[in-house]
Amino acid sequence: MANSKYEYVKCFEVEDEVMFPNIILVWINACSLHKPYDLNTLKLMNSCAVEILEEYADVVLAYGFSDEYTFVLKKTSKFYERRASKVLSIITSFFSSVFVRKWGEFFPHKELQSPPSFHGRVIPCASTEALQAYLLWRQNICHLSNQHEQCLWRLVERGMNEKEAWDFIKGFDKSDLNNLLFDEFNVNYNTLEPIYRQGSFVLKTVVEDVVKYTDNGAPIKRHKRKIIPVHSKKIAGKRFWNEHIVLLKELGGFIEEINNVTPEYVRSFEFDSKLMPSTWIVVRIDGCHFHRFSEVHEFVKPNDDRALNLMNLCAVAVLEKLWEDIVFAYGVSDEYSFIIKKTSNLYQRRANKMVSAIVSFFTSTYVMRWNEFFPQSELKYPPSFDGRAVCYPSTEILRDYLSWRQVDCHINNQYNSCFWKLVASGKSKREAQNSLKGGQLQKKIEELAIDYNKLPVMFRQGSSVYRDKVDTVPTHEENGNSFESKGKVIVEHVDIIGPTFWLEHLNILDE
Repeated sequence: MANSKYEYVKCFEVEDEVMFPNIILVWINACSLHKPYDLNTLKLMNSCAVEILEEYADVVLAYGFSDEYTFVLKKTSKFYERRASKVLSIITSFFSSVFVRKWGEFFPHKELQSPPSFHGRVIPCASTEALQAYLLWRQNICHLSNQHEQCLWRLVERGMNEKEAWDFIKGFDKSDLNNLLFDEFNVNYNTLEPIYRQGSFVLKTVVEDVVKYTDNGAPIKRHKRKIIPVHSKKIAGKRFWNEHIVLLKELGGFIEEINNVTPEYVRSFEFDSKLMPSTWIVVRIDGCHFHRFSEVHEFVKPNDDRALNLMNLCAVAVLEKLWEDIVFAYGVSDEYSFIIKKTSNLYQRRANKMVSAIVSFFTSTYVMRWNEFFPQSELKYPPSFDGRAVCYPSTEILRDYLSWRQVDCHINNQYNSCFWKLVASGKSKREAQNSLKGGQLQKKIEELAIDYNKLPVMFRQGSSVYRDKVDTVPTHEENGNSFESKGKVIVEHVDIIGPTFWLEHLNILDE
């Protein structure tokens, strides 16, 4: 298919490959998960982590507590060619998808009120020793955080509000917190369930499994890989680590014991660059393996308005959630581009956090609202999306980016309209592809008697999401009232290549 004159905008994309021999860690954290030390919530988080390890062969272990999880990829991983934004967004998206799908298993009598969202970052560890230090640090945090949480919520149940409870235990050390639990609530901290005190370590291990029995009743056993969550007092200890064959093979062994680690040392590994100030930011998300997803869920070809409208609804939800920062979105097929204004300081312009949070919220919304658009079709497996953030220095280049996406929409729709018309006529998919190679699509459309201009405009021009009539909304601040501009988010299918739309909506890209 022909390239457009707008293709040059791809040169602004920056690769973020995590170089060998670094071990890739993906840390994710819930954006807002109230009372994260609820036992069912912890079990739900563990179940999501198990599914990550089942889905992605390169992820060999995970460690989690409270509302966070860290996933560790094997040393030799080439998962999505080690591109940080892609690795992070895919894992965060899939985790969010599973979280929503599994909610009912752990909370059968409690409806999920709003789409959950997780943000994260990529942490390259230069060696197995650095990984060992990271795991010790996180388990130390698990222990201390749990002590605070156990005291906090018991004080709240007794009658304090959360602020009073936090103020009461502020400055308490481990011994003070243990004494408070024992003296005031008759709780021995060391008898609490290990899932609270030690966190959960999810790994691939080799177990013996009975596959069948002989005629005389003797079991026949085979070794097989199994994913299990375990709770250990010291996951960074040599003894615990070195007894797991898979960990030794994929990551290497721990040589020495370590008992202390400084947080600053581990934080120095973080791969979380800030995006250039005073530039437009585009966060573009794409469905992962949506060709297969659309076939399994029997989407109408070449375009399924139910699937497109579900994508549009998710985009509207993102703009409504982040209305102060995202000014426009454009979507086609299984992709969406979100435009973040030049002056935005969303997530301190940290690319990792920005991309993961948007992809996660979009995915959660997609899963939660699926039944509204496909009431007769069960969601058969968790969908996921990947994403990246790109900076564009000027409004002119940003508009060229959007034009590039709309030109692609037009070209792809022409191709798909011809392709599926040929398939419907009896040709195989391979024959249809060969028939369209090197040909002019416009000519092929005429040959196939496709009245292209009568196809729904959403198929031909994609979907533009933005705030229409901008209203002034009062907000309350410490120094008095101020006013913010906020309008209703709408979806339209219009030409965004020419100047007319932008002249009629000057407020969208107003710098």
